[in-house]
Amino acid sequence: MQIAYLMNTYPVTSGTFIRREIAALEAQGVSIRRFAIRAWDQPLVDHADRQEQTRTTYLLAPGGLRLGVMALQEALGNPRGVLRAAKTAWRLHRNAGSGTFVRHAAYLLEAVHLKRLAGGCSHVHAHFSTNTAAVALLCARLGGPGYSFTAHGPDEFVNPAAASLGMKLHHARFAVAITEFARVQLALAQGMDIWPKLHVVRCGVDVTDLRPAPPPDADAPFVCVGRLCVQKAQELIVAALAQLHQTHPHARVVLIGDGDTRPAIAAAIARHGLDAHVDLRGWADNAAVKDALASARALLLPSFAEGLPIVIMEANALGRPVISTYIAGIPELVDDQTGWLVPAGDVASLAGAMRACMDTAPDDLAKMGAEGRARVETAHDISRSAAALKALFGKFA
Repeated sequence: MQIAYLMNTYPVTSGTFIRREIAALEAQGVSIRRFAIRAWDQPLVDHADRQEQTRTTYLLAPGGLRLGVMALQEALGNPRGVLRAAKTAWRLHRNAGSGTFVRHAAYLLEAVHLKRLAGGCSHVHAHFSTNTAAVALLCARLGGPGYSFTAHGPDEFVNPAAASLGMKLHHARFAVAITEFARVQLALAQGMDIWPKLHVVRCGVDVTDLRPAPPPDADAPFVCVGRLCVQKAQELIVAALAQLHQTHPHARVVLIGDGDTRPAIAAAIARHGLDAHVDLRGWADNAAVKDALASARALLLPSFAEGLPIVIMEANALGRPVISTYIAGIPELVDDQTGWLVPAGDVASLAGAMRACMDTAPDDLAKMGAEGRARVETAHDISRSAAALKALFGKFA
């Protein structure tokens, strides 16, 4: 069984969970070919990601002219398939609205290239239900392999009609949701008749590589890991830390990641006079992230929008509690036995949770970490998740 894995931009620093999923499938005997629409335009900080980049074939790499020639050749040799796919691309464009024709024409060209490259594959699996699922759908309509996709959220569920999510589900052999919340969102896009096609396979981590860390030092910082963006709401961490300093003036935060909101976060740090208490580190490789989480008092993730972040699983596996927001799939893993959940955007509640964490006895923090570790072992072991995916590929591919 040979499966084509299709991603949009791959590998990326914030997407190591896909690399780990592929590696776990390969360890269980599944042959995986890696495809992505484009390469990431930023330096990869992790050696494993750099290696993965050399193993990935990029659909846009030949350039527009060569892709156009491929499409013409496909039309001459497979006119019915191209007509069928072109009609589907038009429906995708029509659902998405004006200004999207060129984008969907590009999806058709990418699908032609994928069909040529993935001829030896029995199935295409796309990560995310956005453009990758559209390309997989068009490839199947051309006469290529059937497909499935994994839906994560949250952006995928914002406007399911414009994203043609129902059509993608209708033609897919099956679809994977990473949480029960995501499964419900997929059902809302197409109706309960699609329910038997929907399977929850939770993202996982290598629990053997993430052993529980020793208890944190008394001055251990809070650690936040993720892309610096509005959705992750790291600016609120600075405001909450300013409030926390009224009672705990030595509290510190380490921010690992980079992105659009870095200037605003840096400005907030300066405005509150917290330069000595917030470490804005930028991206780090997997080993450095692991070390930071292992030495943290707790993971801090006050997001506005998420699926279910891998970094929560990593922190739990390392025996660390989590402070996050009760949105999307996060409450399926985090509750008052493993950390603190607060309303998204509520700075006072976030500061209160940080204060409660600072005031919690080390033994109680250890109990929270142990419970989190147990939950990850049960529901988020990457080997178990890979086995579930392998079973689905074996049934439907």
